[in-house]
Amino acid sequence: MSLTTESHAAQFVDLLAPASPLSESDAARITAAWAGSGEFGDHVVYERDRRWTFAAGVRARVVITRSEVIVDDQGDRTTTPWRGDPADALAAATASLSIPDWRVYGWVGFDFCAPYHGILERVPEDTVLAHLIVPEFEATVDADGVDTGSLDAERAGRLLEIASRATVSVESRPVDVQSDPDDYRGRVATAVAEIEAGRYQKVILSRAVDIPFDVDIPATYARGRADNNPARSYLLSLGDLQAAGFSPELVVAVHDDRTVVTEPLAGTRAFGISAEQDAAARADLLSDAKEIAEHAMSVRACFDEISSIATADTTAVSEFMEVRERGSVQHLASTVRGTLADHETPWRALEVVFPSITASGIPKTPAVEAIDRLEPRRRGLYSGAILTASSTGELEATLALRTIFSSGQGAWLRAGAGIVAQSTPEREFTETCEKLASVAPYVVPR
Repeated sequence: MSLTTESHAAQFVDLLAPASPLSESDAARITAAWAGSGEFGDHVVYERDRRWTFAAGVRARVVITRSEVIVDDQGDRTTTPWRGDPADALAAATASLSIPDWRVYGWVGFDFCAPYHGILERVPEDTVLAHLIVPEFEATVDADGVDTGSLDAERAGRLLEIASRATVSVESRPVDVQSDPDDYRGRVATAVAEIEAGRYQKVILSRAVDIPFDVDIPATYARGRADNNPARSYLLSLGDLQAAGFSPELVVAVHDDRTVVTEPLAGTRAFGISAEQDAAARADLLSDAKEIAEHAMSVRACFDEISSIATADTTAVSEFMEVRERGSVQHLASTVRGTLADHETPWRALEVVFPSITASGIPKTPAVEAIDRLEPRRRGLYSGAILTASSTGELEATLALRTIFSSGQGAWLRAGAGIVAQSTPEREFTETCEKLASVAPYVVPR
């Protein structure tokens, strides 16, 4: 593990109440050091509003596969079949927990949407659609320092000891993203032809880039977060899957006042080259007819989705076609919000908005079917969501993009681009390279 620590008790007080604010890089390094220590079991690091939560250990676990719901509730394990709606299955599983005031952390994969769009029979039987945990504890880090909450003294002390000397001690090894072994350009050309034939209006096609060496995921997260400015970031190890990412976009959130929000991003140019080139790319983005049409199409679809679950006349576009800078790229971005109707639930909001329009296409069903046909590998967590939800009715799902993945099968990156009638294969391939640049330069070997 390349995030190293040394015991230094005198620094503990600095972490609890630092003389100067901790930087974002400090916070990412600390939580990555906790994750990389291997001492706290399965875990999810989730950054929101520049506050990092380290949710670790397992009080309860909920896993949904293509046909089963597996619940381990403080050692009491049940496996039951499910059919129909995985959001209902997830709602029922969390409602069944013996823990009265729970908060779950975890992920839902892209194939969580398969039952809604008629491709469930094509999903392998053992595919995990969702994996959530109720952690044993949550510790937080922000500019004001480390907060170990109500954690017992022994583990709190160990967290502070690890945090006090968290450093990154080895260099990253950039990953080459320029090869095209599975003919991404050809698949884009096929999609353009299908769009011109009227089969759908837009589809997001992605490509995977395999990493030819073992990867240190926590160290990669710490390095990458230092040079990224995501909407939210995350680092997780649940079961066989590890992932770290710098999400540019919210899929959906339901707040305690029942406001429901989604933030579609569509339209992309490179960012971070130079002030002059970044400004020229921004101007080009704001004047490009293809990008503007693609963005407006996505916002319209998101508006309709929020409208379908919101109280009448509360759905609105509160921000439209802003430029938001996210790591190596800049995007056209909008915000759509409404008030969740009294008869709707946060899990229903997830069902309606998931997968994100900007990770699937328009209309969703034929776009999802096209993805299933045209992509040679299943997406897994890519373009799914990192999820947190509570027994009080809050839910937040952030889009799993700009992410590195690792499992027993190896490590990989993945990126996609929105294909419309005006798309060209070469430009869309270039866009995937621009997006991959948010992670590819920061990969740390294990």
